[in-house]
Amino acid sequence: MPKPVSTFGGRPRGVLWDVGNVIVRWDPRNLYAKIFEEPAACDRFLSHVCTMAWHGLTDRGVPAEQNTADLIARFPEHEAEIRAWWDRWDEMFGGVIEETEQAMEALAARGVPQFGLTNMAGPVWPTIAPMAPAVRHLKAVVVSGDEGLIKPEPAIYALASERAGLRPDQLLFVDDGAVNIAAAAELGFHVLHFTDPSALAPTLKAHGLL
Repeated sequence: MPKPVSTFGGRPRGVLWDVGNVIVRWDPRNLYAKIFEEPAACDRFLSHVCTMAWHGLTDRGVPAEQNTADLIARFPEHEAEIRAWWDRWDEMFGGVIEETEQAMEALAARGVPQFGLTNMAGPVWPTIAPMAPAVRHLKAVVVSGDEGLIKPEPAIYALASERAGLRPDQLLFVDDGAVNIAAAAELGFHVLHFTDPSALAPTLKAHGLL
């Protein structure tokens, strides 16, 4: 069973969830494997053109239209493929992560408060609820693109704690990014690096949340 991890003592009272690849599966390859016949060409495109660093600008609040235009100016030969990033955005998703959906429903049944902290473009957030009904249990959600802040910056964790009305040591933060987890742990959050969905329920139980 995974051991509870925290910089501070005591048990958490609420859960702070990341969204992408914690609540819903997201991978640009779900889309671009349809566009590029050769896997190597897909890999080159995602590592040199539509990179995570480029996408991260929209997560920080740069409008998608501007970010797309800027990239097309650099790679005009890939205009169609670049435009597909937002024109066919929904094809990047691979459904809910069932273990997380079940855990969120179980936590809600127990009255455990749940919140969200996601690196995401503001307009994307409203599209998540139809895919993952359990997000209705999130009492407050901090979306990076709406705030001009982004994980792992300390300010966005402070904002999430403030919106939740709980101290960091009263929250269990669940995220798939190791850098994000390390930053949260330094700030005093209980943390779970989400790499194995089957470890979620045991960890929540170990923390006394389930």
